[in-house]
Amino acid sequence: MRDYKKLDIWKKSHLLTKQVYKEILPLMPIEERYALTNQLRRSVYSIPLNIVEGCGKNTNKDFAHYLDNALGSAHEVEYTCYLICDLEYISQDQYNSINTEINEVKAMLIAFIKFLRDEK
Repeated sequence: MRDYKKLDIWKKSHLLTKQVYKEILPLMPIEERYALTNQLRRSVYSIPLNIVEGCGKNTNKDFAHYLDNALGSAHEVEYTCYLICDLEYISQDQYNSINTEINEVKAMLIAFIKFLRDEK
């Protein structure tokens, strides 16, 4: 059993979630409350939640599966933020800032998944 609070990837994804909640979601128009806003909210907190769930698994193979799910959610966040910017709900600077964080989370997830799969 792993302590997720000690994992840098969990810490980084938790910070990303807070950043989206504080900096992006409040800017969304009311008409998007049940569409893009809800989708972004669910996909961003799915990243740390999948890491937490994977920490409770017994094998590295199972843990890597949950990290794969977290990576898929990170890709969803990436595209949703791109669309939100393209629709001009957020500025290009805001998009660039959040996209930098998303890319760091994705890179950390990919590296961790590779590490777990290569470990014998």
